[in-house]
Amino acid sequence: MPGLALTELTLSHFRSHRRAVLALDGRPVAIHGPNGAGKTNLLEAVSLFSPGRGLRRSSAEEMSRQPEGLGWKVSGVLQSLYQVHEVATSWEPAGARMVQIDGKGATQVALGRIARMIWLVPSMDRLWIEGADGRRRFLDRIAMSFEPSHAEATLTYEKAMRERNRLLKDQVRDAHWYAALERQMAEAGAAIQTNRRDALDRIAGAQAGAETAFPTADLTLGAADDSETPGDAESFAAALAAGRSRDLYAGRTLIGPHRADLDAVYAAKGVPARQCSTGEQKALLISLILANARALAQDFGAPPIVLLDEVAAHLDAGRRAALYDEICALGAQAWMTGTGPELFAELGDRAQVVGVTETGGASEVGT
Repeated sequence: MPGLALTELTLSHFRSHRRAVLALDGRPVAIHGPNGAGKTNLLEAVSLFSPGRGLRRSSAEEMSRQPEGLGWKVSGVLQSLYQVHEVATSWEPAGARMVQIDGKGATQVALGRIARMIWLVPSMDRLWIEGADGRRRFLDRIAMSFEPSHAEATLTYEKAMRERNRLLKDQVRDAHWYAALERQMAEAGAAIQTNRRDALDRIAGAQAGAETAFPTADLTLGAADDSETPGDAESFAAALAAGRSRDLYAGRTLIGPHRADLDAVYAAKGVPARQCSTGEQKALLISLILANARALAQDFGAPPIVLLDEVAAHLDAGRRAALYDEICALGAQAWMTGTGPELFAELGDRAQVVGVTETGGASEVGT
């Protein structure tokens, strides 16, 4: 199978890294070093080669190395199927984040067409027990991995909804002010729902019959109270118009994909994920990430780049070995972080090991 991997990565004034250069060979990348040395910063830099704000969801300004605040640039060479691309993303103060593919300006969505990327970070560990916002973002990342245009649909929907909510808060009652915004919301919202359900179907297909050491989850797309989103744009637009009086009273839009929730059940036990132990919840997350990767390998033609921040620290040696075996069997370039090289011992020479140290306030990277 043709591969998908970064073979070069260069960071300039990004987070803790004044300058960092990595030459890579397509194998999984095991990054170790003390806390605060900049391991996660490397993963965040890689995540910017996909649509969106990266794995931390930070602003471009927050990613700039301090105290200089000069702006930053992340560039790399991407082996994507049978092609090689030079990719770069950068930001300068008072400017917008820029993207280039092969030396030409490009959109973030274009990044999603040449590379697919998924990740698991420690903040997701509480996914099943916290609010629905995080679960929606998690599902939208999965949907975006299959359909890069999902990013545009969510941005269009959120922008139109913000404008509609402003009208509602200002108690504007003239229907003409709402019609165009509701049409935008309806069209984008229908696409969002379609993409989300499609993604869940693909995850279910990838889990079925897969040999894995991690438990599987049955996923369903639910909704808060009576906020079920109509499945087509016409019905959704009509529902928005019909609900204006109620929305005016609430001061916000009460139906739509922004009210959806992702429900998960530990399939083998029939127990909701929110009621599972911490270890089981982590294992379910890893299982979903692996299922996402398997589905993308079939859909895209190569497994995605997988970013796993501090994942090894929460697994015993047996589960770590199982995770590494599944990643290597999949053929994915997984970027993994941990505090010590012993956490990656089960990988042996199947991975490229990178050490990160912090010297004089600047992170140094070595292989």
